[in-house]
Amino acid sequence: MVEHLTATNFFYALSGGFLPSLLWLWFWLKEDKKHPEPKRAILAAFLGGMVAVPVAMGLEYFTLVYMGIVGASGFAIWAFVEEILKYFAAKKTAFAKKYFDEPVDALIYMITAALGFASLENTLFIFKSFLDSSIIEGINTGNMRFIGATLLHTASSALVGAAIAFSFFHKEDRRRNVIGGLLLAGLLHFTFNYFIMKSEGGNILKILIPLWLAIIAIIFVFEKVKRIKRN
Repeated sequence: MVEHLTATNFFYALSGGFLPSLLWLWFWLKEDKKHPEPKRAILAAFLGGMVAVPVAMGLEYFTLVYMGIVGASGFAIWAFVEEILKYFAAKKTAFAKKYFDEPVDALIYMITAALGFASLENTLFIFKSFLDSSIIEGINTGNMRFIGATLLHTASSALVGAAIAFSFFHKEDRRRNVIGGLLLAGLLHFTFNYFIMKSEGGNILKILIPLWLAIIAIIFVFEKVKRIKRN
């Protein structure tokens, strides 16, 4: 209902959507202390991820309304659409630039684009909850999006970033690695969304545990990527 969208709720939706992503961005940028990326480059990747959201929504709407694809097939298409768009957001804003000069940058920019995507997507979901349900529902949605969706976007895009990082000094393998990374990212994204939709109550927490384990794994991947040297 419209009355649910007050100035306070508007502020909560924005803060609930963007603050978690910004906190995570601060956390991941600490992994690149030795050669930090230019702030303008980070901002460009973050905004690129945000721009990908309306594009993804348009494509998802098209597959649902005009192609009639629903259920698991729909979840799969939407997952891969989002992963591909996040990749292109990072590619267009960072990967072709001169400051993309070391393997760890691939992880930094993919995660940054993913967090930009998550921030706007989460904000829109919270807005929708305020309009369709209640203030409490909006707050709950914000909390769940922070716990689940933001981690999911980070983990899935990190897979692509790692694939690029490990082929950084072997450009002949780059395309193969990107395709493989996108396939793994899309599969992770689809699996999470599918089981979230099928879960009930406490089962959601069981689904979130693998995501937290994936985040821990990403930290170790960062350390390994930092040690990659030109052969």
